[in-house]
Amino acid sequence: MTDVAAAPTPAARRPLTYKDSGVDIDAGDEVVDRIKTLLKRTHGPRVMGQHGAFAGMFRLDYNQKLFKRNYKDPVLVGCTDGVGTKVMLAAERRIYDTVGIDCVAMNVNDLIVQGAEPLFFLDYLGLSKLDPDATTKMIEGVAKGCEIAGCALIGGECAEMPDIYKPGDFDIAGFCVGVVELSRVVDAARVKKGDVVIGLRSSGVHSNGYSLVRRIIKDAGLDLDRVYPELGPDPLWKVLLEPTRIYAKPIVKLLSAYKKKKVVTGMAHITGGGLPGNLSRALGPKVDAVLDTSAWAPNPIFPFLQQHGNVDRDEMFRVFNMGIGYTIIVRPAFSDAVCAKLAKLGEAPVVIGEITKGTGEVRCERAAELAIAPRGQ
Repeated sequence: MTDVAAAPTPAARRPLTYKDSGVDIDAGDEVVDRIKTLLKRTHGPRVMGQHGAFAGMFRLDYNQKLFKRNYKDPVLVGCTDGVGTKVMLAAERRIYDTVGIDCVAMNVNDLIVQGAEPLFFLDYLGLSKLDPDATTKMIEGVAKGCEIAGCALIGGECAEMPDIYKPGDFDIAGFCVGVVELSRVVDAARVKKGDVVIGLRSSGVHSNGYSLVRRIIKDAGLDLDRVYPELGPDPLWKVLLEPTRIYAKPIVKLLSAYKKKKVVTGMAHITGGGLPGNLSRALGPKVDAVLDTSAWAPNPIFPFLQQHGNVDRDEMFRVFNMGIGYTIIVRPAFSDAVCAKLAKLGEAPVVIGEITKGTGEVRCERAAELAIAPRGQ
């Protein structure tokens, strides 16, 4: 008869730890300590509380001596968003900071559409493993985005979940709160026939449509490490990971320049759904936006993707921003002045269309197809 070794008694086993299950508390504490300086760079006198507290605190500015800006009838504006499947490309290339900027951009660009000033931001990271170097890079990108946007990064969460995420995978999302004076809320009811549509350029694909982008790369056999001359000097992966532009500071400054006159009647952040799906959200039921697509040249990445993916033109405009990341609708008498102010703020505004009678739709047409002729820039 063969002897069978007895199973070790519970007392003989090494004590099981949380780290054995894939979650490293010490690594989390290390990240919290590392990012203290990153967060502090985004803080102003409105931020209260200590680093590492259970929640961040932000003071609304009613103190005339302390704050320059005061709200008589403040409305809080909140939004939340993520970066989508762009994070898969970032994870594959081990580039972690750019998607942090994307995360901030996707939130604050939505928030300012309502006329709000971004106040504070919180991020959420879901990780397979909390690597202090990589995680700090992600939060470094978030902090940089907050600096660009002019809002405070007051907290966040890093969730290490090896049973949910495969090794190397991660996700990033955020939450932003802003404030706007009730009388200054941008509402679709203000948009009228004859108003002018101004476009602000995008930096590229931004953070929408990456499921289609990845499919095109796969089907066309594109090499992410290759430099395609039509896209400039950078390899394809770097072009695709270019961060989303953040429009917060120029838009907030533009709106503050017109404290009494309601010159800006509508705005739209051009994300998933493209110009037709997003600009329509800024329109009432009795007007259309008619755009002249010959008024601007799309970033080179868009014709590149269209050609290699054999994607229909209408589908391109329905999925991607096509070179226009943000739109501003203004009264016709002020379009030149608004463009001049935006140019001084570092933008390159382009008049891309105008508002007509309609049913709340957006028509992306070439100049030769237009029944009306939008004024050029």
